[in-house]
Amino acid sequence: MNLSVSNWHLSLKLFVIAAVMFGFGYAMIPLYRAICEITGVGLITQRDEDAAEFARNTQVDTSRKVTIEFDANSRGTWQFKPKVSSVSVNPGELVTVVYQLTNTESRPTVGQAIPSYAPQVANRYFRKLECFCFKQQALEPNEVREFPVVFVIDPKLPTDVSVITLSYTFFEVPGQSLKPSDAAATPGAGTPAGTPARGT
Repeated sequence: MNLSVSNWHLSLKLFVIAAVMFGFGYAMIPLYRAICEITGVGLITQRDEDAAEFARNTQVDTSRKVTIEFDANSRGTWQFKPKVSSVSVNPGELVTVVYQLTNTESRPTVGQAIPSYAPQVANRYFRKLECFCFKQQALEPNEVREFPVVFVIDPKLPTDVSVITLSYTFFEVPGQSLKPSDAAATPGAGTPAGTPARGT
């Protein structure tokens, strides 16, 4: 085999590898969605339409306490953190906590928060009335905003679960631009209806 044929084969292999990697990048989006559905990690968390009614009608279980730990990660140049690291709540109790997000870029950014739970089974019993993870969030350059999470823990939570970790990862959504209506439509600083969080 002469050198030119060898180079041609090498070029063909490199082209195939590049094509496969390019296709894999596109395939990652539906694959990630499928993994999220299986694991309970929502790419875009669906709003729990029944959570408000559930919170009004459920009974508070004063016989037990559950510790909720909060974690925050960001993919990009944002600063993202909860205002408290944990709270101790009774199942059935309405609770509000606040996350702070800072856009450190000198340009508008649009991002999405993805929640995850540990242990995973807690996902079924964590009922959110309000959460910034229900939609993409748009921030102006260097803007700092606070986002509430209003939730209630279902009293049917298994008794062997005494600690739940709620973790959010906030990442930029490529190709999205800030719309003037986005900032006004998204809940900002302030405390919504609910029980203020008690830091521990």
